[in-house]
Amino acid sequence: MALNLIKKYNQLLELGSFNEYQRIESLRKIFKRDFEEFDQIVFNQKKVTPTPVDGVIKMETLFTHLITVMVDKVTRKREYDNHRSVRLHWVKYHLDNGKNENMYLFSVKEPEGYRTYFYDNDEKYVVVLEPLRNKNEYYLLTAYYLTGKDVKRDKIMAKYTKRRLNEIL
Repeated sequence: MALNLIKKYNQLLELGSFNEYQRIESLRKIFKRDFEEFDQIVFNQKKVTPTPVDGVIKMETLFTHLITVMVDKVTRKREYDNHRSVRLHWVKYHLDNGKNENMYLFSVKEPEGYRTYFYDNDEKYVVVLEPLRNKNEYYLLTAYYLTGKDVKRDKIMAKYTKRRLNEIL
């Protein structure tokens, strides 16, 4: 488990040999290091915080969003996603602007509101923020690895080329 704490971008965490309890514990240690124990995460001179649920900011909700994928939109059921989990330590790396080459940083207007995307084209990895116009902060919504049809259609690059705003919100 401790080996995962020394993994760097673009190495993948080693979770395959763990049982469910060990896997979650290893991921929690990384999440705690990168988000809970870290004094403050800042991007674009704005504070980055988890999305509030019912008006309350819950780190557990953010942790869940970063290691699971929604499998049923009606019930909002989520299941463990290995692709997201093995890249958990990449989120903070990208928020800290750790990589500049072949990265696309842009904002778009979505039906739900504005979104700011970090797209790592080399690794097919996306971090999504919700910028708040009336506050000096972002909500960290999620981060995920593009797989299957999303990679083939290059869904993120379509947003970048067709819908991006002139400024990063």
